[in-house]
Amino acid sequence: MNHINSTNTRWSRFKFPDTAIKWSIYMLILVFIWFSLIYLNIHLGRSLTMFGRIWHLLYFRYYPPRISHVLSRGYLWSIVETIQMAFLGTLIGTVLAIPFSWFASFNVTPNKKILYPLGRGVIIASRSVHEMIWTIIFVIILGYGMLPGVIALTLRTLGFSGKLFAEEIEAIDRGQVEAIQATGANPLQLLCFAVLPQVKVAWTGITIYAWDSAFRAATVVGFFGAGGMGWYLRRAVDQIQYHRVAAILLSIIILVVVSEITSAWARSKVASQTS
Repeated sequence: MNHINSTNTRWSRFKFPDTAIKWSIYMLILVFIWFSLIYLNIHLGRSLTMFGRIWHLLYFRYYPPRISHVLSRGYLWSIVETIQMAFLGTLIGTVLAIPFSWFASFNVTPNKKILYPLGRGVIIASRSVHEMIWTIIFVIILGYGMLPGVIALTLRTLGFSGKLFAEEIEAIDRGQVEAIQATGANPLQLLCFAVLPQVKVAWTGITIYAWDSAFRAATVVGFFGAGGMGWYLRRAVDQIQYHRVAAILLSIIILVVVSEITSAWARSKVASQTS
């Protein structure tokens, strides 16, 4: 009898429809991957020798890096320009993200028919276009320089921070909001005294991460005409100066690592305030 019960229990765990659907999905995924590899003409065998070819390329074309180039006054000033571009983009984007995230939060938005879709639309539009595309668009409109890069990073930060800010607002304690509302507070007072005290620590962490991400993006948008280190990189690539390219890439990696360490330290300080 016990044997029969154990057999029934074992078979009861095997639900044929669910299991068949699950394995059918797995098979479809594998077929799609196989079809993609064939359609895109990806040869897996060539990838096995990829690292050897990369090492050969780096050693015979890019080594040794021309360190003197990145120590020149012009390039060192381009590092300052990149930091300024990332800082301005993060600052302006964060400031703009505060009201738009307020509008885009369904639980506290001042107007659900007009401001809510407006806030959501601006945030979605800012996030839907990559910062490199924004840079190309504004370089065409405004010409070369840091201004297109600052605007591109501003829109990037607005979309990134605005979405996360709105999610933090929608997760707040409604009790505090209702208590402030009971005093007859207007929507702006509600934001200042009921919402901001609950989200300021989380917003600080998001802003730090946004700065770190914007700095990495700033080293790239310059390649498309926004100035900074990216512009030096593009010029070296166009002139086929491999040793200078290696030195610039090395400097970008070092600066990104320093930025990552600094932002991680700042985030840990913010996290310690919540514990």
